[in-house]
Amino acid sequence: MAAVLPVEGRRNVLVTSALPYVNNVPHLGNIIGCVLSADAFARYCRLRGHNVLYVCGTDEYGTATETKAMEEGSSPREICDKYHAIHKEVYEWFGISFDIFGRTSTPQQTEVCQEIFLKLLENNWLSENTMQQLYCNSCQRFLADRLVEGYCPTEGCNYDSARGDQCEKCGKLLNSTDLIDPKCKVCGSTPCVRDTDHLFLELPLLKEKLEKYINETSVAGSWSQNAIHATNAWLKEGLKPRCITRDLKWGVPVPHEKYKDKVFYVWFDAPIGYISITACYTPEWEKWWKNPENVELYQFMGKDNVPFHTVMFPSTLLGTGENWTFMKTISVTEYLNYESGKFSKTKGIGVFGNDAKATNIPPEVWRYYLLTNRPEASDTLFTWTDLQAKCNNELLNNLGNFINRVLSFIAKPEGTGYGSVVPDSPDADSHTLTQSLAETVGKLTDQYIDAMDKVKIKQGLKIAMAISSEGNAYLQESQFWKLYKQDPASCATVLKTSVGLVYLLACLLEPFMPTFSKEVLQQLNLCPQEHLSFCDEKRESEKAKRPWDLIPSGHRIGKPAPLFKGLVCLCAYLDDLHMFHYLLLLDASHYMQENDAVKGLRDKFAGSQAERKLRTKVAAQLEATEI
Repeated sequence: MAAVLPVEGRRNVLVTSALPYVNNVPHLGNIIGCVLSADAFARYCRLRGHNVLYVCGTDEYGTATETKAMEEGSSPREICDKYHAIHKEVYEWFGISFDIFGRTSTPQQTEVCQEIFLKLLENNWLSENTMQQLYCNSCQRFLADRLVEGYCPTEGCNYDSARGDQCEKCGKLLNSTDLIDPKCKVCGSTPCVRDTDHLFLELPLLKEKLEKYINETSVAGSWSQNAIHATNAWLKEGLKPRCITRDLKWGVPVPHEKYKDKVFYVWFDAPIGYISITACYTPEWEKWWKNPENVELYQFMGKDNVPFHTVMFPSTLLGTGENWTFMKTISVTEYLNYESGKFSKTKGIGVFGNDAKATNIPPEVWRYYLLTNRPEASDTLFTWTDLQAKCNNELLNNLGNFINRVLSFIAKPEGTGYGSVVPDSPDADSHTLTQSLAETVGKLTDQYIDAMDKVKIKQGLKIAMAISSEGNAYLQESQFWKLYKQDPASCATVLKTSVGLVYLLACLLEPFMPTFSKEVLQQLNLCPQEHLSFCDEKRESEKAKRPWDLIPSGHRIGKPAPLFKGLVCLCAYLDDLHMFHYLLLLDASHYMQENDAVKGLRDKFAGSQAERKLRTKVAAQLEATEI
């Protein structure tokens, strides 16, 4: 397949999601924070007729990988190969539509990263300095940021497991020497402080260029408020020279004689990964990354990644003096918390991608739940009860119920239905109830496009679901089952309008639930590619104001089938040795507020991953003993 390249005269949209660390399985907070949000936007842009390239990949260099390799007794390369495959499998299951899902441990990454470094060196934006760093006498090595933990020095935080680069609790960026009572994560001993020479990016000298970029682009690109707040906080503190090298082996080598035994700091080279992954995708990568006049760059991430994308990365590119494509819009999520605490990859707490797959809950349900619960303005909370309620009340009772009622009635044999053939509706323009519905749906569709254009993803999904609610209300108010005998013309209008709404919903919801959309189109007997185009030039969004015209009279639909199953009686399960079983599926009218399903899921995923493995091991031993 030919590579997607920018096209003259079209809107070219480059979408990236923050590169996930390769040292663990992504949890639900990671998934909604970057890849799923970006995927919904990329899919929407394709519906709008834009020319889209969606780029992501695993961030593979740095201490996180070295630490994981030590934990598992493997080499960094083996860890990267193992977890890159796991990430890829998880994202494929979630239906993420990357154009390329690459990795940073490639020759292209080394080439691009070193070229940028040499430009910075040539332009005198780098300085040398001696810094103090923690050194472990037992391990006989300098401790990189993630190889040391201690108490956070930030007033009011005092988190006891803060890393040497950042506190996971308060989000404050740190230097390892700032930690209180630091400990080496490898051997547990107390490190000492030693001098070591490093290279620094002179952010203070780049401040004028950076602030001009931020002031102009944050307005033009409608940056999310949390991104603006985090960026301004960095600027308010005052920019300081930022160290870009580390005393490690696993990373991009520094092409400088004095520093040839060092590598680049992961937060210097990781954002460059967007560029190098694109270079792996196409040798014509500069058409995307050095083409600011014709390419719009949208970046998605969690709030802890903001300063590296709004301060560090643009400063790096500005310092080269080259014509880079700079980020236009940044979309930032707050934290998705888990039940009563926080998701944590480090501690293995929460629901991870492979866990979601193991629940037998379809990926469409997970996608819907996470996107409706997207933490856009403040932290949000994942709970099993909320997942159950959203599935039953919104997907099953609202959306699934509307679509199934409409298609099932049309599919009934003549005399009780329409024999699977969409009826004619010559009186739609004079049917009062239908005209009222059409006006509302038209406005909602315009609002949906406006929200999604502004990257208000959760709002866009809410508006699309509101159309389904309007459809249900329309069916109830029309009492179409009575009209079938009493007023056949009105009944035909109601059903033809409703089947048009079904089609409209399949199109509007495709960015959020692509498999659902495909299934609806199949039930409508339409090709999976037969979406409405919301391209401005085609003006097909105007058709939403006349839903009775969306599916032609005489069109034969396919076979209707339920689209969702209720999370109603997911019976409790005990462990991975056949003691977990799921009974998904009763009629939605039987669902409960709190039941064995929720309790079973909560118990299953209680504690850390290590504790879950221990429970499984103990259960297996008990079962073997009983046998």
